Amino acid sequence: MTDPLPARIERISWPRFDRLARRLAQRILTSEWWPEVIVAIARGGLAPARVLADELDLAAVASFRIAHYWQAQKTRAAHVVDPLCAEIAGKRVLLVDDVADSGETFAAALDHLAARKPAEIRSAVVLYKTVSPYRPDYFAAEVRSWRWILFPWAVNEDVGGFLKALDPPPQSSEEASRRLAARGLHLPRRQMAALCQRHLGIASSVG
Repeated sequence: MTDPLPARIERISWPRFDRLARRLAQRILTSEWWPEVIVAIARGGLAPARVLADELDLAAVASFRIAHYWQAQKTRAAHVVDPLCAEIAGKRVLLVDDVADSGETFAAALDHLAARKPAEIRSAVVLYKTVSPYRPDYFAAEVRSWRWILFPWAVNEDVGGFLKALDPPPQSSEEASRRLAARGLHLPRRQMAALCQRHLGIASSVG
């Protein structure tokens, strides 16, 4: 049976995300290319897009949603579920997501935007996994050895999925912590206890 859990999980803290997002903005600035509108792929691209809008001093920010993963598990082929409402025809567009991994999300996103006739589309991500068949125009850092990237805005969703995928199910939050720590994920005791209670119904023993 295929293990539904990633072998390695890397958690990105809010301070680290802030540093990476601002590095990404600097790389866009030094490229001397200026977007007229930032388009975020929801939901992962929303936080990076907002930071980039601030750093690039750009008010025009829009988004559309692509379904691909839920609770750290792939649902089905990436597809647009909430289309872009903003007008981008004839404009320079910066397409933003949190990570480039399988490339499927970007394939769906680029097709969706191209149909709206922008002047140019460039893409940006916080982290670019080098195994991805799609290489964004801008990224803050490369991930050369594949692992699941746990961003700070997805802790409840992703860890909830990890907990539900543990087989056999953990009997305590301490056990869940040990088993996920073996894959590189470390969370504070109180946070793990709260997640276990929420997703597995395990009563918290943390006072």
